[in-house]
Amino acid sequence: MGNKKNFVLDTNVILHDYNCIKNFEENDIYLPIVVIEELDKFKKGNEQINFNAREFIRELDNITDNSLFTDGAELGEGLGHLFVVAGRKATKQVTDSFPDSIPDHQILGVASYLMEEKPDMQTILVTKDANLRMKARSIGIPCEDYINDKVINTDIFEKSNEVFEDIDPALIDRIYSSKEGVDINEFDFSAVVHPNECFILKSDRSSVLARYNPFTRAIHKVNKGRNYGIEPRNAEQAFAFEVLNDPDIKLVALTGKAGTGKTLLALAAALNNLLNYKQVLLARPIVSLSNKDIGFLPGDAKEKVAPYMQPLFDNLNVIKHQFASNSTEVKRLEDMQKNEQLVIEALAFIRGRSLSETFFIIDEAQNLTPHEIKTIITRAGEGTKMVFTGDIQQIDQPYLDTQSNGLVYMIDRMKDQNLFAHVNLIKGERSQLSELASNLM
Repeated sequence: MGNKKNFVLDTNVILHDYNCIKNFEENDIYLPIVVIEELDKFKKGNEQINFNAREFIRELDNITDNSLFTDGAELGEGLGHLFVVAGRKATKQVTDSFPDSIPDHQILGVASYLMEEKPDMQTILVTKDANLRMKARSIGIPCEDYINDKVINTDIFEKSNEVFEDIDPALIDRIYSSKEGVDINEFDFSAVVHPNECFILKSDRSSVLARYNPFTRAIHKVNKGRNYGIEPRNAEQAFAFEVLNDPDIKLVALTGKAGTGKTLLALAAALNNLLNYKQVLLARPIVSLSNKDIGFLPGDAKEKVAPYMQPLFDNLNVIKHQFASNSTEVKRLEDMQKNEQLVIEALAFIRGRSLSETFFIIDEAQNLTPHEIKTIITRAGEGTKMVFTGDIQQIDQPYLDTQSNGLVYMIDRMKDQNLFAHVNLIKGERSQLSELASNLM
């Protein structure tokens, strides 16, 4: 058998990625029957996990031969076999350590059974549940997180944008004076410069905020302009406005801790560029409180999700307060809301729509899986710009972390694309107290 292994999958792996069984190469995959039972509970609903459960069950249903329960069903060229394990008793070690017959313990039972039945092959439990991994290790069952879509290098989320020093002062002077910018080949940068990357250039006598424009292959000056009453308070916010205002950049990621202005900057830029779009759409995923579904809340669908959308309305109110209550700008915003040109919505309600000529802001994107991010981006029609905002240190989904959430995955995959830009915001601007809490607590 060589190095071929047996992988036992937990339910949460499938709910995270319904195509996961194609990612284990030539190794064999075992599904405890309790996993199928758990998937059945997730079939109904509009969330991504419900979609993933349905798709996986359909895929499983296409495997019609009984080998799925005996010799294993072939998954395709270069892949192993898929087994569904039913009616196998857990080893004494599992029943003694975990006597309660709950799904997690039944999954451990299948893993321990395989370790005894196939001692010549390594058996590994794959789960995104850290508690289950701890239980497995306590009784000697090898276990792993599902890492197919994990990002290795997350250092970029801990630092501000690059500062290049010892730049020729003449080049900086030319950046200030030239509308076309300065060809990138005239610079000798000490690090790789990605498309639409923003940075500070310094010489011994001057400095400039700059961006590399991949379409012109030139370094351009970044201006500190207002957007619908909101003025950038630091270099990072100026960089954010730079990429948000460029119609050639169709996909933007704004990351940073609470209070750095991610959502406010995105909304202000959207309102400032209304002539380019038919609609401004703001959405965020609903992360239920205390593991309760929002169904337990009173009211209709709109009333149930309203508390989750309140932070988006708060940002809209910040912009309104930049103007007098009877001003044209405030009246325009109110009219846009009435005419549904400005819509604040739960992300689940966006599924299945095709969005054309829309400035689409997706807040709290760190709570989305890579597949959810992909599903959203593929909804983009002609003339649409998508902006994902999030703080990777504030993940509310139990099976996502700083390396596996969809926001970091998207940034990692898109960083060399001309249509994409990422700005990481470090300095908090909400208040002195908010910044102090973010840094010390």
